[in-house]
Amino acid sequence: MAPHTDAPSEIDVFDPDRYVPTPPHHDFAVLRSQEPVHWQPDPQLPTGHWAVTRHADVSWIARKPELFSSALAGAQPMEYDEVAVGMQRLMMINQDAPQHSRVRSLVNRGFTPRMVERLRDRIAAECERIVGEALRRDEVDFVEAVAAELPIAVIAELMGVPQEQRPKLFAWSKGVAAEADPAGGGAVAARVAAQEMGRFAAVLGAQRRGCPAGDIVSRLVSPDSHGNQLSEQEFQAFFVLLAVAGNETTRYAIAGGVQALMAHPEQWARLKADPSLLATAAEEVVRWETPTKVFRRTAVSDVEVGGRLIRAGDKVVAHLTSANRDEQVFDDPFRFDVGRDPNPHLGFGGGGPHFCIGRHLALLEVELMLGTLVEQVAEFVPAGPSRRLRSYQFHGLTRLPVHLVAA
Repeated sequence: MAPHTDAPSEIDVFDPDRYVPTPPHHDFAVLRSQEPVHWQPDPQLPTGHWAVTRHADVSWIARKPELFSSALAGAQPMEYDEVAVGMQRLMMINQDAPQHSRVRSLVNRGFTPRMVERLRDRIAAECERIVGEALRRDEVDFVEAVAAELPIAVIAELMGVPQEQRPKLFAWSKGVAAEADPAGGGAVAARVAAQEMGRFAAVLGAQRRGCPAGDIVSRLVSPDSHGNQLSEQEFQAFFVLLAVAGNETTRYAIAGGVQALMAHPEQWARLKADPSLLATAAEEVVRWETPTKVFRRTAVSDVEVGGRLIRAGDKVVAHLTSANRDEQVFDDPFRFDVGRDPNPHLGFGGGGPHFCIGRHLALLEVELMLGTLVEQVAEFVPAGPSRRLRSYQFHGLTRLPVHLVAA
């Protein structure tokens, strides 16, 4: 694990071990100041890749799909063989136009702000149930007992997953996300989990085609007003994407938000005194935690970014974690502020055609869970050491033991 340094040439912000205790924020600050487009050694490549750390550059890359491809080598920071990349291209995060435009237009139908707002009462009820059950226990792992419960319940409800199948869905999601984490089973377990989830999605999709049930699955497997619809493979890929990205990132945001509130008790007191701050608090939680650490692109042609020439075919890794602490964009970026406004964070991908389709749903879940905690919990008392995921892609807590004191 590389130590903190002020020499850009010695900095390594790719090593997933460096994010387990806490992200290497000092090194990111050095890079933003001295070398915002940094040639980063890459253990998976014979040469290296470009690490982009400034907010402006990350956002610009996200909005230039004609210059930076998501399909050539995928959008994930790891390297895969061509067979695996070919399979990944069924997921819209690993697609370029026009395929991406087509798939996105079809799945957008289930995730408009209006559709998400209809879920408010059901999500609020889940929050009440989850927090109520946690409060009846003397001590809980907040990740498992609270943060993990809400997103999997919401996604299962959205996709019409039967109650008895939800534990499997959660286990598969965790397995895929823990690809680089030996504690979660590693790459082999992740591949098996993705395959099993895809087979489950195939059965569910076939059931809904034969007997629509009014859920999002039924909408996704049916033609739109122009007769277009997802293929069976495209539906399976989207199901896996939603189950992993929607579940994992929201869980990490909720758990990370509570840890931040524990570390900043004045912000917890402020939120309890003024619940009108819940919406801005949810945005700040996403900025602070940045559950999706990076996105990867491949340069389509030679292009200059941050004063450096990126050659066609070069691997580019955009660091959302760094962009969300950029001193040029955020006042006092290392201060957790539940009332931060404006808050132009890049926690949902930096904009452009790959901007997170589940943004409204994720923010609603975080906001409503924070609101329930504000109403029902007086304080959080640490009850043991926390643990973070080892991952190239995600950033978040896998363990947070606490004692919840009822309000």
